[in-house]
Amino acid sequence: MAGVNSPPVGVISPQFCAPYPVDLTIVRKLISITDGNFAVADVNGNLVFKVKGKLLTIHDRRVLLDSRGNPIVSLRQKILTAHSRWQVFRGDSSDSKDLLFTAKKSSIIQFRTELDVFLSNKNKQNVCDFKVKGSWLDKSCIIYAANSSNIIAQMHTKHTVESIMLGKETFGVTVYPNVDYAFIVALVVILNEINEDKDDKNHQKSSTKK
Repeated sequence: MAGVNSPPVGVISPQFCAPYPVDLTIVRKLISITDGNFAVADVNGNLVFKVKGKLLTIHDRRVLLDSRGNPIVSLRQKILTAHSRWQVFRGDSSDSKDLLFTAKKSSIIQFRTELDVFLSNKNKQNVCDFKVKGSWLDKSCIIYAANSSNIIAQMHTKHTVESIMLGKETFGVTVYPNVDYAFIVALVVILNEINEDKDDKNHQKSSTKK
């Protein structure tokens, strides 16, 4: 388990690493056309991040923005890959020199979603640097450092009457000390996108059978 004395896990930037646990609330809008479909707030309700899709490429690109609207990272899905691979670049870039990390499904067939995360500074991607295990159906997941039991963040659902009435989903995320919380938010967004793709494919299959 990541602790106060652990070395910082600053994948995106050390500025997003705090020496104490960081609790975030992520609100996902179920229907969004012009505004972002994710908003991330701290324990005081202050906006920390928001996520927007790019016009014309809304199904395969997302941008994580700070509270002022400045791009922090760009999330891009690689088309026609069996493992639902996503690449994350610094800022609004798509240049290979700005690649920070890659996330993909651990296996093609999964009953519970597992993602392997690889940092870009590695020559080979045979051993992952982080692993995401969880169930989007249960709206929960745990993020580990590499193939270990060292937990660096956890996500769980938060049911509120207001969220249901307004067509929103709300998640609570606890990021452990010295762990990059912008990196964790990016992983949660990727997990959502991969499961949304799976839901769409399942819906298409059921429609064709009718």
